[in-house]
Order: sequence, then C-alpha cells, then structure tokens
Amino acid sequence: MSNNDIFKKLRVALSLTNDDIIKIMELVQFKVSKSELGDIFRADDHPNFKKCGDQILRNFLNGLVIYKRGPRPPKQDKDVATS
Repeated sequence: MSNNDIFKKLRVALSLTNDDIIKIMELVQFKVSKSELGDIFRADDHPNFKKCGDQILRNFLNGLVIYKRGPRPPKQDKDVATS
C-alpha cells in the first residue's frame, strides 16, 4: 500500500476536506497547496499524479494528532529533593 493510498483512506475515513488537511498541516508548520493535494489524490495513471512522499504523510499524521487531541501540554520539570 502506497503513501497515497494511506492518505486517501484517512481523508475518506475522517471526512476531511482539502481545507481541513491544509489546516492540519499548518498545525505542524508545513505548507501544502490545494493543487498539490489535488495531485496527490488523483488516480495513479493520471498525468498530473504526484507521489505522496514520506515527509508529507509524516507531517499530516503529526498534525492529525494535534488536531484530534490538542497541543501537547508543556512539560513540567520535577524538582525532586534527594536527602
């Protein structure tokens, strides 16, 4: 299964629009255009088909975690006194 297939299946399963995906990518400071997304979601025999690279899928998944769970809370330093 290719990255394109995984990305398409997640988009359908989560009922995401291209605008939603762009917002999710912005959560991890990754820019992607609507036309680039359109090329990724095309059939693989289409002349404008673009292969979804690992970086795009990784950033989408990282952004999806933030989108669904919210941002990670700041880490608090544990100052443990040892006696």
